[in-house]
Amino acid sequence: MDNFEIFLACPPGLEPLLLDEAQALGLAEAATVPGGVTCRGGWPEVWRANLCLRGATRVLARFASFRAMHLAQLDKRARKIDWAGVLRADVPVRVDVTCRNSRIYHDRAARQRLDRAIAETLGAPLGEGGVSVKARIEDDLVTLSLDTSGEPLHRRGHKEAVGKAPLRETLAALFLRACGYDGTQTVLDPMCGSGTFVIEAAEIAAGLVPGRSRGFAFEQLAGFDAAAVAALRGGAARESGLRFYGADRDDGAIRASTANAARAGVGALCHFARAPISDLARPEGPAGLVMVNPPYGARIGNRKLLFALYGTLGQVLTARFQGWRLGMVTSDGGLAKATGLSLQAGPPVDLGGIKVKLYQAKL
Repeated sequence: MDNFEIFLACPPGLEPLLLDEAQALGLAEAATVPGGVTCRGGWPEVWRANLCLRGATRVLARFASFRAMHLAQLDKRARKIDWAGVLRADVPVRVDVTCRNSRIYHDRAARQRLDRAIAETLGAPLGEGGVSVKARIEDDLVTLSLDTSGEPLHRRGHKEAVGKAPLRETLAALFLRACGYDGTQTVLDPMCGSGTFVIEAAEIAAGLVPGRSRGFAFEQLAGFDAAAVAALRGGAARESGLRFYGADRDDGAIRASTANAARAGVGALCHFARAPISDLARPEGPAGLVMVNPPYGARIGNRKLLFALYGTLGQVLTARFQGWRLGMVTSDGGLAKATGLSLQAGPPVDLGGIKVKLYQAKL
């Protein structure tokens, strides 16, 4: 199996940004679909997508499809699948089924047929703790996919210390991309929390692949090539000459950010300091990018008190950061307007049940 459809998941609203990243990685026939991007390739492309894409939340390998009008047909055709070509007999398998607009409408009965086909043809145990096969039965077409990621891809393996309502690394990466960040500019986050924007930017500048420190479900699949994947993980950080800055008024946030950056291998590139917005200083050197995910009252902070915070942010950026650019993530257009800046809003993005937008401005 060296050419099948690969699905790269991302939050709705960010598909064009993930498409841009997938094309930059050289993934073939990349195209947007609701909730992600499809491309084509084989297992090396699956490994590369998991290890190297910063914006994907999960990678599914769609390895087989067939028509099935009833359960007996599903059972018969499932037994013809080359399960040994994708699964290992010694690794547990969990099957999840969804049915839509099909004559097979009972997902539990469909799962029982697939469970039995795998157990009786491959001999693999069924249950948790192994790999996940996802079957989608839609308009009588059965599509079988493997979850090749396991843990969601925002879990890079570095951020042990987090604050309240932390921004996921995958979202931070796509928002940085939306702002045109390519690893050649300084990035500063004046409300850095656990340091996600700063660390993500530093990793990009240092040429570090996001999945270098974690494991993946594909390591438990048939055909896994440990040497090839080890080569994809890459080596040490390259020196970029840039520095990345985070500030927060909370001592705990600064300690967390510093520890997270050190675990990610970019501690030497990042500088975190305790400071309120009013004391924010412009770093020396060329203009860069201010990236910030301020509180917006949905989970943290009293909305009425936040108007002053956003107003101060706008005043400080206008006075001290001329020539820089701003990327600001918030769910509240009224708070964004309180900055007094001329902002351009991006599409709404679902962030844990809250619709946020990326607002951009030239300072």
